[in-house]
Amino acid sequence: MLRTFNVQNIKILIPTLITSSLLSGCFGFGYPRLLNYSFDPGGRSLNSTASELNPQISGRYIVFSSDRRGSQDIYMFDTLGRNLVELPGLNSFDAIASDPSVSSDGRYIVFAASRNGRSAVFLYDRETNQTRNLAAEVQAEIRNPTISGDGNIIAFESSINGQWDIVVYDRRFGNRLNIP
Repeated sequence: MLRTFNVQNIKILIPTLITSSLLSGCFGFGYPRLLNYSFDPGGRSLNSTASELNPQISGRYIVFSSDRRGSQDIYMFDTLGRNLVELPGLNSFDAIASDPSVSSDGRYIVFAASRNGRSAVFLYDRETNQTRNLAAEVQAEIRNPTISGDGNIIAFESSINGQWDIVVYDRRFGNRLNIP
């Protein structure tokens, strides 16, 4: 069976089998798909009247930065529970947080933050509600941190050599990995 699609007055015929496999996507989750989460003007959902920046998804969690409480903080949304997840001890008024990334199980969140004009990469552990600076010794700009699905490896960009280089850390030991 063939399906017909009109693209700028050009008809494209695509076999139904190919169409359904493309639209049903990878891993049996039905990707790509459009998810619809409600808008909450009170800021208690994924979407609000504030700026929602740099969303990242891993497993069932979406992390993003937002200024919905008057300062740029990190938020996490549980797509299964369809609610924001409490992150006690993560956000502070003296830091501008950005570029979050989350492990697949939602336990670890890594993000960039700027305090007193200095940027750093922080790791938040949801199990202990503790935040630690992973790169306190790095005397350079830092941006775009990401964490592996299992939460063990963290990578970010650093301008330590006058150019943007990728730096990799082991979360378990807190040390920089020597990757040539």
